[in-house]
Amino acid sequence: MTRLTLTPRLAEPTSQMLIDATGFPSLARVLQARHIHSVDELDVSTTHLLPADSLMGIDAAIDLIDTAIDQGDKILIIGDFDCDGATSTALMMRVLRQMGADAQFLVPDRFKFGYGLTPQIVEYGASLYEPKLIITVDNGISSHDGVAKAAELGIQVVITDHHLTTKSSPPADAVVNPNQLGCEFGSKWLVGVGVAFYVMGRLAKHRRNLGKSSANVAQYLDLVALGTVADLGVLDRNNRILVSHGLAQIRQGRACVGILAILEQAGRDFAKITSDDFGFAIAPRINAAGRMDNMRIGVECLLTDDWSEAHRLAIELNKLNHSRRSVETMMKDEAIAIIDSLPQMSDTCDSTPKSIVLYQDNWHQGVIGIVAGRLKEKLYRPSIIFAPADNNEIGEDDYIKGSARSIAGIHIRDAIEAVTMRHPTLIEHFGGHAMAAGLTIKKANFDAFAKAFADEIDRFDASVFHEEQFTDGALDACEFSLQFVQTLSQISVWGNGFAPPSFDGEFEVLNHRVLKDKHLKLTLKMAGVQYPIDAIWFNYEPSVWDYRASRVHILYTLDINEWQGSQSLQLVIKDLAVCQISALV
Repeated sequence: MTRLTLTPRLAEPTSQMLIDATGFPSLARVLQARHIHSVDELDVSTTHLLPADSLMGIDAAIDLIDTAIDQGDKILIIGDFDCDGATSTALMMRVLRQMGADAQFLVPDRFKFGYGLTPQIVEYGASLYEPKLIITVDNGISSHDGVAKAAELGIQVVITDHHLTTKSSPPADAVVNPNQLGCEFGSKWLVGVGVAFYVMGRLAKHRRNLGKSSANVAQYLDLVALGTVADLGVLDRNNRILVSHGLAQIRQGRACVGILAILEQAGRDFAKITSDDFGFAIAPRINAAGRMDNMRIGVECLLTDDWSEAHRLAIELNKLNHSRRSVETMMKDEAIAIIDSLPQMSDTCDSTPKSIVLYQDNWHQGVIGIVAGRLKEKLYRPSIIFAPADNNEIGEDDYIKGSARSIAGIHIRDAIEAVTMRHPTLIEHFGGHAMAAGLTIKKANFDAFAKAFADEIDRFDASVFHEEQFTDGALDACEFSLQFVQTLSQISVWGNGFAPPSFDGEFEVLNHRVLKDKHLKLTLKMAGVQYPIDAIWFNYEPSVWDYRASRVHILYTLDINEWQGSQSLQLVIKDLAVCQISALV
């Protein structure tokens, strides 16, 4: 009998205390597997947020910003060209302007200036806005040259960032980053907008205590929630608090009109959104601005309070997202064709490469990260996709930019750094974290880099390249109910680091049909459950399914299917194995 190979998330007996507290054995098991040992730990009151004063450098930062506001100095926010950067920029702009600051923002065009506080973007911002103070959001922790250029021009710099670094921080006037060396903040998982929230919140409290113009920073938790989920911030308790309150505000309609307009374009009801909608509906549309055009469109959509303007900008973002999808599909198809043509990927050869590194002259720099992610998911290999860089960004030579995505067990930034240590001349610059990174190399060095990276990844044990599938176990018959699904959805936000629950079990197949030639719809029966259970496998694998199947073992998540005003339980299949074939078919 064929069964799926699954890894239990919980390897110890379920706590009876949690079972008694939740009323559902499977829910207790889910929580315990995520290191929740008491329902009190699920309390997301803002009183449980970590204190701001433990963020290294925060008081120096607010003193500088406070003085700049009082003196009427021009402040320039320099953000990043992704959703985290856009929400960080919008939050700071809204708060600073509410406090009476003379604030402007600048998001570097990724095709002209690249990432971070580069000397070029400092010079450009200085000529455009003549700021006395630059504040970075979601970038800057590696920008030593940019800080030096600002000092040369007489501009003070406050860096707010969250990215990892193994080096000393730049000599800015203040640096706030929970991941900088020496910072003892209790959570290392704040994303850029989370850091911006903490800085602005402490600034608002400081000014309020002194009787100065201030702001209600908590009203912008919708932006914090969106940026946190979009940037795959680990949902530790601190981030779950931020995301939970931001979600609640949006569901009540108390959100930036730009977010509401984007949800409308995505066909989502703001009153029913979940954290998944941040990642699948809102963030891709905002990110499309930075990928295909200029992130300023995304930031302006989050900044406007005029519905008609928000609607116009949301439509523009939607169009950019359609363009992004088209380019992404073309690049992904070309990449897969290249991979399929490689001798080591043929069916007759046992040696499958442990890494994917590809480049084409016609590929689009703004989409390489998405394509790398798609290949990583399809092949379960760390993948780096390169595209031509703007030659004017660095110099006369031809440069190419790469975006890397990794798998569990391989820290992609550290792997790239290891290549740099062994081959100091191959990589011009790089940065990132465990699962994603970016780098720039000379086009002439592509083959040498690809080989060096492959050599580095070949050092990892073969077991790393087999994807584990995790299960929270089997449900009891009484848990196949709308009440159980609703309890799961309401008890916490789910996402990176607080994985959405998935279950497994064996079911009898009562009926099946294929929808739109790509989705498999099943009607299932389980012992003890008095009614048929609907299940759907989106983009199913025809090679796995057998229409004669009478019994299946599935890994699934739970969903509520709404149709013509009624609700019903639905299993969303993640993987399937046919256990038994009917002899009657």
